[in-house]
Amino acid sequence: MLMENVPMKQQVMSKIFLILCVLFGASAAQAEGDAQQIVQTTTAEVMARVRAEKDTLRAQPAKMYSLVSEMIFPHFDFAIMSQFVLGATWKTTPPEKQAAFVEQFRRLLVRTYATALLEYSDQRVEYPPSPAANNPKTATVRQDIVQTVGKVLPIVYRLHNKTGEWKVFDVEVDGISLVKTFKSSFAQILTDGGIDKLLENLTSKNKDLGA
Repeated sequence: MLMENVPMKQQVMSKIFLILCVLFGASAAQAEGDAQQIVQTTTAEVMARVRAEKDTLRAQPAKMYSLVSEMIFPHFDFAIMSQFVLGATWKTTPPEKQAAFVEQFRRLLVRTYATALLEYSDQRVEYPPSPAANNPKTATVRQDIVQTVGKVLPIVYRLHNKTGEWKVFDVEVDGISLVKTFKSSFAQILTDGGIDKLLENLTSKNKDLGA
């Protein structure tokens, strides 16, 4: 089954998105604002909604998928993330298969990690100073999740603003990159069967999760 050959890295990947799904989403009104302010404001917005609708979301997973798809993931640049994840394979992949991968990759994340919204809505969030970007079109936002036992989980968001809207293209949780983790997870499948095999596995995985 998909990614079973890298169980430890999959656990790290899960941890990244379990936190990430809760802590980032942006409304259109905020799209042109400061990257850190967007993260701070929308963290509170997303958490408040999850707390208010927790029973409904727990009982109806489809609503969880919709919340992730509609409130959070429109503000991720899945095309850029997909290019990073596939590496050199992206350049040799036909456009229609590039588009198929972006869609299946997005679906995998939506379906696999939607339940994170129920698990991390009560954590305290702090914002240590973030480093200034050398490029005005990019930003790094630091965030600390203070867990119930007092342990701090550091998160770093990496965003770009190429079109007037801040979008996430990578996240690090406790020093582990989301993009690099997926790239490593998919590498052996690409080596053994190319993009067709990876698309087949992703499509199968998404059907299983949908069921």
